[in-house]
Amino acid sequence: MFDIQTKIGLKKGNPDAFKEVFRLLYPRLKGYCKLFISNESQVEDIIQESFLNLWEKRSSIQTEKSVESFVFVIVRNRCLNYLKKKKLEEGKIELENLNIVELQYLYQLDFTEKEEKSLEEMLIESFQKAVDELPEKMKEVFTRCKIEGEKQKEVAEELGISLKMVEKHISKAKQQIRKRLISQYPALILLITILID
Repeated sequence: MFDIQTKIGLKKGNPDAFKEVFRLLYPRLKGYCKLFISNESQVEDIIQESFLNLWEKRSSIQTEKSVESFVFVIVRNRCLNYLKKKKLEEGKIELENLNIVELQYLYQLDFTEKEEKSLEEMLIESFQKAVDELPEKMKEVFTRCKIEGEKQKEVAEELGISLKMVEKHISKAKQQIRKRLISQYPALILLITILID
Protein backbone atom coordinates (compact mmCIF):
# COMPACT_ATOMS: atom_id res chain seq x y z
CA MET A 1 0.00 0.00 0.00
CA PHE A 2 2.73 2.48 0.95
CA ASP A 3 5.45 3.50 -1.47
CA ILE A 4 9.13 3.34 -0.57
CA GLN A 5 9.33 7.12 0.05
CA THR A 6 6.58 6.94 2.69
CA LYS A 7 8.31 4.01 4.40
CA ILE A 8 11.69 5.76 4.39
CA GLY A 9 10.05 8.98 5.64
CA LEU A 10 8.35 7.08 8.47
CA LYS A 11 11.59 5.32 9.40
CA LYS A 12 13.40 8.68 9.53
CA GLY A 13 10.68 10.22 11.69
CA ASN A 14 8.98 12.40 9.08
CA PRO A 15 5.67 13.59 10.65
CA ASP A 16 3.95 13.86 7.24
CA ALA A 17 4.76 10.22 6.45
CA PHE A 18 3.40 9.20 9.85
CA LYS A 19 0.19 11.21 9.27
CA GLU A 20 -0.28 9.53 5.88
CA VAL A 21 0.11 6.06 7.40
CA PHE A 22 -2.32 6.99 10.18
CA ARG A 23 -4.88 8.46 7.74
CA LEU A 24 -4.94 5.41 5.50
CA LEU A 25 -4.74 2.68 8.14
CA TYR A 26 -6.92 4.12 10.91
CA PRO A 27 -10.37 3.15 9.46
CA ARG A 28 -9.26 -0.42 8.72
CA LEU A 29 -7.55 -0.85 12.07
CA LYS A 30 -10.64 0.41 13.87
CA GLY A 31 -12.85 -2.12 12.09
CA TYR A 32 -10.30 -4.86 12.70
CA CYS A 33 -10.00 -4.00 16.39
CA LYS A 34 -13.82 -4.10 16.74
CA LEU A 35 -13.73 -7.77 15.77
CA PHE A 36 -12.19 -8.40 19.18
CA ILE A 37 -13.49 -5.61 21.40
CA SER A 38 -16.92 -3.95 21.41
CA ASN A 39 -16.00 -1.10 23.79
CA GLU A 40 -15.49 1.97 21.57
CA SER A 41 -13.16 3.88 23.93
CA GLN A 42 -11.02 0.77 24.46
CA VAL A 43 -10.75 0.33 20.69
CA GLU A 44 -9.62 3.97 20.35
CA ASP A 45 -7.06 3.50 23.16
CA ILE A 46 -5.60 0.40 21.53
CA ILE A 47 -5.28 2.10 18.14
CA GLN A 48 -3.69 5.22 19.65
CA GLU A 49 -1.25 3.08 21.68
CA SER A 50 -0.44 1.01 18.57
CA PHE A 51 0.41 4.10 16.52
CA LEU A 52 2.50 5.43 19.40
CA ASN A 53 4.26 2.07 19.43
CA LEU A 54 4.82 2.31 15.67
CA TRP A 55 6.37 5.79 16.13
CA GLU A 56 8.64 4.52 18.91
CA LYS A 57 9.74 1.51 16.83
CA ARG A 58 10.00 3.41 13.53
CA SER A 59 13.78 2.94 13.30
CA SER A 60 13.27 -0.85 13.18
CA ILE A 61 10.95 -0.64 10.12
CA GLN A 62 12.28 -2.65 7.19
CA THR A 63 11.41 -0.65 4.10
CA GLU A 64 11.29 -3.75 1.88
CA LYS A 65 8.51 -5.18 4.09
CA SER A 66 4.87 -4.21 4.60
CA VAL A 67 4.29 -1.37 7.09
CA GLU A 68 0.59 -2.19 7.29
CA SER A 69 1.19 -5.78 8.36
CA PHE A 70 3.63 -4.46 10.99
CA VAL A 71 0.90 -2.19 12.42
CA PHE A 72 -1.81 -4.87 12.16
CA VAL A 73 0.37 -7.25 14.18
CA ILE A 74 0.87 -4.58 16.88
CA VAL A 75 -2.90 -4.03 17.05
CA ARG A 76 -3.69 -7.75 17.07
CA ASN A 77 -1.24 -8.42 19.89
CA ARG A 78 -2.63 -5.54 21.95
CA CYS A 79 -6.19 -6.80 21.40
CA LEU A 80 -5.26 -10.34 22.43
CA ASN A 81 -3.38 -9.07 25.48
CA TYR A 82 -6.40 -7.00 26.48
CA LEU A 83 -8.69 -10.03 26.11
CA LYS A 84 -6.33 -12.27 28.09
CA LYS A 85 -6.19 -9.66 30.87
CA LYS A 86 -9.97 -9.27 30.85
CA LYS A 87 -10.40 -13.02 31.05
CA LEU A 88 -8.09 -13.18 34.08
CA GLU A 89 -9.87 -10.30 35.80
CA GLU A 90 -13.46 -11.30 35.09
CA GLY A 91 -13.15 -15.04 34.56
CA LYS A 92 -15.13 -14.69 31.36
CA ILE A 93 -14.76 -13.23 27.93
CA GLU A 94 -17.29 -11.88 25.48
CA LEU A 95 -16.52 -12.16 21.80
CA GLU A 96 -19.76 -11.11 20.17
CA ASN A 97 -18.37 -10.44 16.73
CA LEU A 98 -15.49 -12.85 16.24
CA ASN A 99 -15.95 -16.35 14.91
CA ILE A 100 -14.30 -18.81 17.32
CA VAL A 101 -12.33 -20.44 14.47
CA GLU A 102 -10.84 -17.05 13.63
CA LEU A 103 -9.94 -16.38 17.25
CA GLN A 104 -8.24 -19.78 17.64
CA TYR A 105 -6.29 -19.13 14.46
CA LEU A 106 -5.18 -15.70 15.72
CA TYR A 107 -4.05 -17.16 19.08
CA GLN A 108 -2.24 -19.95 17.26
CA LEU A 109 -0.23 -17.35 15.32
CA ASP A 110 1.47 -16.30 18.56
CA PHE A 111 3.12 -19.73 18.72
CA THR A 112 4.27 -20.12 15.12
CA GLU A 113 7.88 -19.93 14.03
CA LYS A 114 9.19 -16.39 13.63
CA GLU A 115 10.12 -17.02 10.00
CA GLU A 116 6.48 -17.61 9.17
CA LYS A 117 4.51 -14.66 7.88
CA SER A 118 1.81 -13.21 10.08
CA LEU A 119 -1.84 -13.67 9.19
CA GLU A 120 -2.07 -9.98 8.37
CA GLU A 121 0.93 -10.13 6.06
CA MET A 122 -0.45 -13.18 4.23
CA LEU A 123 -3.86 -11.54 3.86
CA ILE A 124 -2.38 -8.24 2.66
CA GLU A 125 -0.15 -10.00 0.11
CA SER A 126 -3.12 -12.01 -1.19
CA PHE A 127 -5.21 -8.84 -1.25
CA GLN A 128 -2.56 -6.98 -3.27
CA LYS A 129 -2.24 -9.92 -5.67
CA ALA A 130 -6.04 -9.98 -6.13
CA VAL A 131 -6.03 -6.22 -6.84
CA ASP A 132 -3.20 -6.64 -9.38
CA GLU A 133 -5.23 -9.25 -11.25
CA LEU A 134 -8.29 -7.02 -11.69
CA PRO A 135 -9.03 -5.68 -15.21
CA GLU A 136 -6.95 -2.54 -15.81
CA LYS A 137 -9.67 0.14 -15.52
CA MET A 138 -11.31 -1.58 -12.53
CA LYS A 139 -7.92 -1.87 -10.84
CA GLU A 140 -7.20 1.85 -11.36
CA VAL A 141 -10.60 2.93 -10.01
CA PHE A 142 -10.43 0.59 -7.01
CA THR A 143 -6.83 1.55 -6.16
CA ARG A 144 -7.46 5.28 -6.39
CA CYS A 145 -10.76 5.25 -4.47
CA LYS A 146 -10.29 2.53 -1.87
CA ILE A 147 -6.53 2.37 -1.34
CA GLU A 148 -5.31 5.90 -2.07
CA GLY A 149 -8.48 7.49 -0.65
CA GLU A 150 -9.40 9.70 -3.61
CA LYS A 151 -13.00 10.89 -3.92
CA GLN A 152 -15.15 8.89 -6.35
CA LYS A 153 -16.40 12.05 -8.06
CA GLU A 154 -12.84 13.26 -8.76
CA VAL A 155 -11.79 9.86 -10.16
CA ALA A 156 -14.88 9.79 -12.39
CA GLU A 157 -14.09 13.25 -13.78
CA GLU A 158 -10.40 12.51 -14.35
CA LEU A 159 -11.11 9.21 -16.10
CA GLY A 160 -14.02 10.63 -18.08
CA ILE A 161 -16.54 8.08 -16.79
CA SER A 162 -19.78 8.42 -14.84
CA LEU A 163 -19.95 8.25 -11.06
CA LYS A 164 -22.22 5.23 -11.47
CA MET A 165 -19.51 3.47 -13.47
CA VAL A 166 -16.94 4.20 -10.73
CA GLU A 167 -19.31 2.68 -8.14
CA LYS A 168 -19.85 -0.35 -10.42
CA HIS A 169 -16.09 -0.88 -10.81
CA ILE A 170 -15.59 -0.71 -7.02
CA SER A 171 -18.47 -3.08 -6.31
CA LYS A 172 -17.27 -5.65 -8.88
CA ALA A 173 -13.67 -5.34 -7.66
CA LYS A 174 -14.77 -6.00 -4.06
CA GLN A 175 -16.73 -9.07 -5.17
CA GLN A 176 -13.77 -10.51 -7.09
CA ILE A 177 -11.26 -9.79 -4.32
CA ARG A 178 -13.57 -11.17 -1.61
CA LYS A 179 -14.22 -14.34 -3.63
CA ARG A 180 -10.51 -14.94 -4.14
CA LEU A 181 -9.54 -14.31 -0.50
CA ILE A 182 -12.37 -16.42 0.93
CA SER A 183 -11.32 -19.33 -1.30
CA GLN A 184 -7.82 -19.03 0.22
CA TYR A 185 -8.89 -18.33 3.82
CA PRO A 186 -12.41 -19.74 4.31
CA ALA A 187 -12.24 -19.43 8.12
CA LEU A 188 -11.51 -15.69 8.00
CA ILE A 189 -14.60 -14.20 6.35
CA LEU A 190 -14.93 -11.39 8.93
CA LEU A 191 -11.30 -10.33 8.63
CA ILE A 192 -11.53 -10.37 4.83
CA THR A 193 -14.64 -8.18 4.93
CA ILE A 194 -12.82 -5.68 7.15
CA LEU A 195 -9.77 -5.67 4.88
CA ILE A 196 -11.83 -5.03 1.73
CA ASP A 197 -14.37 -2.56 3.12
